[in-house]
Amino acid sequence: MSKKQKDYMDSSQLAHLTKQQLHELEEKEKTAWQKALDWLIMILPFVCGGAAVLEYWMIPNGSPNDHPYTYVGFLAVLIGAYLVYFLFSAALKLRGDKTRIDTLRYQAPLFSALFLLLAGYDYLTLKTGILTQPFVPCMNYIINIAWIDRAYLLECTLHTLRLLFLGYFIGIALGLVTGITCGYSERVRYWVNPVIKFLGPIPTSTWIPIVMVVATSLFKGAVFIIALGSWFAVTVASMTGISNVDKDFFDAARTLGASSRQLVFRVAIPHAMPSILQGCTQAMSSACVAIMIAEMMGVKAGLGWYMNWAKSWAAYDKMFAALFVICFIFTIVTKALDLIKKRVLRWQNGVVK
Repeated sequence: MSKKQKDYMDSSQLAHLTKQQLHELEEKEKTAWQKALDWLIMILPFVCGGAAVLEYWMIPNGSPNDHPYTYVGFLAVLIGAYLVYFLFSAALKLRGDKTRIDTLRYQAPLFSALFLLLAGYDYLTLKTGILTQPFVPCMNYIINIAWIDRAYLLECTLHTLRLLFLGYFIGIALGLVTGITCGYSERVRYWVNPVIKFLGPIPTSTWIPIVMVVATSLFKGAVFIIALGSWFAVTVASMTGISNVDKDFFDAARTLGASSRQLVFRVAIPHAMPSILQGCTQAMSSACVAIMIAEMMGVKAGLGWYMNWAKSWAAYDKMFAALFVICFIFTIVTKALDLIKKRVLRWQNGVVK
């Protein structure tokens, strides 16, 4: 094979490499010390997890602690989950796939910090009482009460998710229609833009007392509040994204005979998709805040209502259990949105042409 053919083949192969593969080619070879440090950092979460277990068992308790094995089991689950992740990443590395092990190396300090945070929280609550119990319960109390009250927590969680997604999807559906129409049509934007500027600065929580009085039911009022915040975020993001599309793209499409429908769905929306998805993420953040406020102030079910009810009865362990469930759910929802965003915008991190 001639040198010219080899160069052509090399350039052809490079044209189909992903950004991750190009990064690996450009990355400098690590020294033995750097490789050893990487493995030490990835093993560190096991050390920190063990330290959290020892802190719980070795330091005397400053207050009564019923069913003490629950928290140990919780730590064991976390350590076991990290062990599975570690072994899976190491197995892929042996097969030549370094993506997972690089991700693990990046996330390992966060896992270590999590175990240290749990150990510090336990020390400040159960061991020393610096954070006074029962106002700030220890993790063992929280996990135990969450398990005892799991049926009620599950019912409230399902109600919160139903309310959240119903208002969220109504809001983003209306927001997409409004934002895309305003971004593409100057005539529509002329009439709708003042309404957006008028409603935009008003916090969502401001509408709650009015809506709770006017709405025929508290549930419908909460849906409206969540949908309103989601609508505004998606509308502004979609309108901005459509407006920023290069006019040359529209001119080229018209020259090729594209119809108005094709200009919207084949040119405007694909180029504005990063802004649209960013608006959907912001809408979810707004929806999460709105649903908690709505449930605490009016709706007679859901995790926000559960927290308010537990506080009224001074059941602080239940209040903290609901708080952790809320944080877990919203983290999962946000992560799902990020995965959808990466999937839809895979051309940004995909094959380099």
